[in-house]
Parts: sequence; C-alpha cells; structure tokens
Amino acid sequence: MSDALPGRRLLVATRSRHKLRELRELLALGEDVELMAPDDLGIDGEPDETGETFETNARIKARYYAARSGLLTLADDSGLEVDALDGGPGVRTRRYAGDDATDADNNAKLLRELAGLPAAQRGGRYVCVLALALPDTAGPRGGLRMIVRRGTCRGRIAVGEQGSGGFGYDPLFEPEAESPGGRTLGQYSAAEKHAISHRSRAAARMAPVLRAIGF
Repeated sequence: MSDALPGRRLLVATRSRHKLRELRELLALGEDVELMAPDDLGIDGEPDETGETFETNARIKARYYAARSGLLTLADDSGLEVDALDGGPGVRTRRYAGDDATDADNNAKLLRELAGLPAAQRGGRYVCVLALALPDTAGPRGGLRMIVRRGTCRGRIAVGEQGSGGFGYDPLFEPEAESPGGRTLGQYSAAEKHAISHRSRAAARMAPVLRAIGF
C-alpha cells in the first residue's frame, strides 16, 4: 500500500498500465504523485461512452470514476478524424471495422475507403481530449467541475502500411512534417512520436493545470 497522501493521488480512467506510464511521462508529475487505475481501488464496471465527440466521452469517463472514488480523476478519449470521411472514424476509431475489430481490420477498412484518393485528399488528424474531474468542487451547472484540454496531430493517410512501431493507425499516419510517401508514425521512435503526438500536446496543456492545484 502506498504512503502517498490522498491529495497526491490521481486516478486515471484507464485499466491500461501502459497508458498510466505514458501519462506520467508526458505530464512530468512529481515522483510523490501516485497515479492509480480503477482496478487499484476495486472499481468495477465501465461507463457507457455514448457521446458523439471525444470531449463528451472523456467527460463521461472522468465523471464516472471521480464519483465512485472521490479522487481527482483524469480521463482520455482519443482517435482519428479523416477529412474525406467527414471526420470519421472519430469516436468509433477503435471499432471502425466492427466491435471486435483488430488494428489490422481497421487499417484495411480505412485503406479501402480512401482507395484512389490523391495525397491532397487524404488529410486527417489524431485528436486527444483530456478531461479532469474535480470531485470537491461544483461546476457552473452543478455536478463535478471539469477542466478539459485538447491536442491534435495533423497529417495524412498513407496509401499502404509502413513500419511496425506504435499501434492502431500509426503505420498509416504520415505526420504533416513528412512529404507524401514519407515516414509514418509506425516508423517513428517513441521519443519522436512523443514530441508531436496528440496525447503529448494535450498533456502539455493539462500539466500546468495539475501543477496549479498541487500536483
């Protein structure tokens, strides 16, 4: 059991230890800050992510776990928006090819949907929204006060997969600094990706908020 004070505990609305580690690195939190997952607190269940935007779903997750824990809670919702698909797959990023779709399934469907389009029409962006729920303060309409920060990484969808790094659509996503046919995020090192990723940009905007309240 940790000796950290309750005020130095931050609940992250994920069951992924990888995401916990990544957010600690990106937020540059002090070593005495304890990042916790719902499993650490015995919180069962998942909220229904019924929102039509990343922000709405991030708020849903932050509110759900903050209400059950009484702790400051940070939630992430993120995904891919493609211009030619009117912002799709959007909130269905992980379920684009079906509820049980693999990364390979999703990537294959995306390539089919964009088949034949030139580079100029293959633009898109990764989006990350971080929502911080403060359980001891009320928002302007009642309920939990929420602070939201957003980060984006613009680029384009390649005509085929390149690289085996990262996850999800990374082998198809060419950051805007690359020329068409250049490297995808699947070919970037972890440090290179962190320097430009949507999550790192959202975290950079959330970090001062956390520091201002004692983290």
